[in-house]
Amino acid sequence: MIKKWWHDKTAYQIYPKSFLDSNGDGIGDLRGIIRKLDYLKDLGVDILWLSPIYVSPLADQGYDIADYYNIDPRFGTMEDMEELIEKAKKREMYIVMDLVVNHCSDEHEWFKKACADPDGEYGNYFYIREKKDGKSPANWRSYFGNSVWSDIPGTNKQYLHSFHKKQPDLNWENPVVREEIYKNINWWLDKGLGGFRIDAIINIKKALPFQDYQPDRADGLCSIQTMLAHAHGIGEFLSEMRDRCFKPHDAFTVGEVFDEKPEELESFIGENGYFSSKFDFNETVFGGSEKGWYDARAITAEDYKHCCFAAQKHVGTTGFLSNIIENHDEPRGVSHYLPAGECAPEAKKMLGGLNFMLRGIPFIYQGQEIGMENTVFSGIDEVDDIATLDQYQTALEAGYGPKEALDIVSRYSRDNARTPMQWEASANAGFTEGTPWLKVNPNYKNVNAADQISRNNSVFMFYKELIRLRKHPQWKETIIYGTLEPVLEDEKNLMAYCRKGPRTLLIIGNFQKDAREIILPRIPEAVLINNYEEVSLDEDKVTLKGWQFLVMEI
Repeated sequence: MIKKWWHDKTAYQIYPKSFLDSNGDGIGDLRGIIRKLDYLKDLGVDILWLSPIYVSPLADQGYDIADYYNIDPRFGTMEDMEELIEKAKKREMYIVMDLVVNHCSDEHEWFKKACADPDGEYGNYFYIREKKDGKSPANWRSYFGNSVWSDIPGTNKQYLHSFHKKQPDLNWENPVVREEIYKNINWWLDKGLGGFRIDAIINIKKALPFQDYQPDRADGLCSIQTMLAHAHGIGEFLSEMRDRCFKPHDAFTVGEVFDEKPEELESFIGENGYFSSKFDFNETVFGGSEKGWYDARAITAEDYKHCCFAAQKHVGTTGFLSNIIENHDEPRGVSHYLPAGECAPEAKKMLGGLNFMLRGIPFIYQGQEIGMENTVFSGIDEVDDIATLDQYQTALEAGYGPKEALDIVSRYSRDNARTPMQWEASANAGFTEGTPWLKVNPNYKNVNAADQISRNNSVFMFYKELIRLRKHPQWKETIIYGTLEPVLEDEKNLMAYCRKGPRTLLIIGNFQKDAREIILPRIPEAVLINNYEEVSLDEDKVTLKGWQFLVMEI
């Protein structure tokens, strides 16, 4: 494998709107991120991924872009962005932005011109079709519910949107559109960006011509993923984008890739892949249901273990996964993967350690390093997320009462990860001197960065220790490039694996609150990381406390 500059890096996702507000308007901003660069450097992260900060009406929190060349005034100015890139560079850190090119905003100049003249040049920037006998061109359901088709007022035409109706899909079949996208990508890379996280990229290739598929709900629609399974030829677009943009800049790229076909893995993240890496979503999608969140199945420790190992086996040494516990589209990982009521600091550390030591690039989501948890909603009126509102309605239609429906969506809501970052125990968790755009999690007085930085046994300090181990010259080659081999797989509620390279490491986590005795595959030579102060080890026999996590050399 050709070694690349990003292989040994640790990444950190910032959700700018909720990170730190520097001017008291209740919304996080670029100057807030600049203020916290030393905090992030101290933690040990190298790559900072910023969720969208482009000009946007925020119908989908910035993933609906109205101007790809400008910073939304809510977040600051282009001068602030340039200062952030420069100050990060001085700290040997890289800034990565979101690349959202499956769709734009309906307030983008292109779409306004397309609506004014659907048969003209800009009409071909989108998927615009005539209704036939009042019927839409295809019966696909958007990711946010309802049809992917919406009317263009004053016409018999409709436009396609895989997501919200304010997010019209761009027509990648049009080479002029692709040229505009590549021009913008290179403009940002020339500014000094380290690369991009690439949003919803599988959706850029549609199955043409449009057609109906078998409905999967009473609404007569089918999941848009049904269409994606019939779409072929995305490689033509992705290889062109790689060669025209990413490769000349040696840029780091990580794809939000769902629904790729098994045979396409090497093309996506192999030696000459479209992207440097792709996220592992095995764990996050587990238990999902076409019916909606109300029908989802809770993930267990065994499920989590098997999902992780399946992803690792699938990729092997073909390329690098980007490993996550949570992100802006998921509930908080410690609330999702740990049993209800079991968010003890030791359990949070164990979950972080098991994820961090997998083969691949670790991504920390803001607040994960201090063990932030799901928030509490007292009513649906406190919810901002459009996906949660849609799922609440879906649960009501399935026969659940308002309280039951709220309880269901509270477990999965994206707002859980979007509550303001908990910096300290003062008002609004130190996030803002104004009124926060989204209510702060009530537990901020007990879970905050200021407290954890001051304590050697905190979750923050544990993450710092994990990052130090990844960078340590003695272990780096094994942790970054070594293979992964599951061990003790038949032990229920135990996740254990070896990382094999110049040295061999055994990683083991007791995924339960009860203590247990385990016979190890070999006698350990040293304990490198432990989330407790001591370990009960007798040759090859170890007695693990509840949630105990160990990294050992064997």
